Amino acid sequence: MDRLTEMEAFATVVDQGGFTDAARKMGISKSAVSKHVSSLEARLGARLLNRTTRRVSPTEIGLAYYDRARRVLNDAGEADALVTSMQTAPSGLLRISVATDFGVNHLSPILGEFLQEFPDITVNMVLNNRYVELISEGFDLAVRIGELEDSTLRARKLTETTKRMVGSPAYFEKYGRPQKIDDLNEHKLLHYSNQSNGSVWKLTAPSGEKRQVRTAGWLSVNDGQSLLNAAVSGLGIAYLPSFLYADALAKGLVEEAIPDLPNEMQGIYAVYPPGRFTQPKVRAFIDFLVQSFASKGPDAW
Repeated sequence: MDRLTEMEAFATVVDQGGFTDAARKMGISKSAVSKHVSSLEARLGARLLNRTTRRVSPTEIGLAYYDRARRVLNDAGEADALVTSMQTAPSGLLRISVATDFGVNHLSPILGEFLQEFPDITVNMVLNNRYVELISEGFDLAVRIGELEDSTLRARKLTETTKRMVGSPAYFEKYGRPQKIDDLNEHKLLHYSNQSNGSVWKLTAPSGEKRQVRTAGWLSVNDGQSLLNAAVSGLGIAYLPSFLYADALAKGLVEEAIPDLPNEMQGIYAVYPPGRFTQPKVRAFIDFLVQSFASKGPDAW
């Protein structure tokens, strides 16, 4: 007899607690289920089930075999599902979490192209500035920027962005331009309030020394675009990623505060739940993002 069928019959009997319910679950006769299990026991030379008139339960050997058999059956099911999905077009609801700044400026403009290419997918993009729990909150994917926290999530790098300190020409004319990191203590800094370390700027000195700037800011806000707007208005110096300030820098609305400092690089990643099998809709969207951002970053935005 087919080995997988024997394993499935045995595992279903254990799951259902008896031959009658197992037969109903598998859509075959009770005698057929019994025959498969008896054949399995004969092949293994071991009794896997304790049979009484009132109940069926696995023996100690049967319980150990069940654990391994269930894994094999699950893997076989995943393999079948993988082949099926690869032959069908991606479809279904795709829930995405992304920071407001990046979502508004760089995801929203390209979503139409994705939906045109994959008309059977519907997208629910949630813009927020907090760290979401993908699995417990029901998200298929998140776009995250910066160093990734240790987790079981899978990640694929999309591109990179640089971080620089920027301020308006009017601000530098009024308050002067800092020449070195220590000079920042005398300036009006604009902080990102949605991070636990938002008031700590991690910088690299020209010597390569890693420095941290801890000063109270003149303004704290939980939105990067608002920080950029404040910098453009002359309220102070903001420490921002290039995907936010690049356009304003090119137009002369902001300037680098200390141009001689080495660039701080940050990765931009698509993260998604773990598993051997990636859902087609998730794989399609990640591949689309990789292609869309191939010509972007670190400074080309």
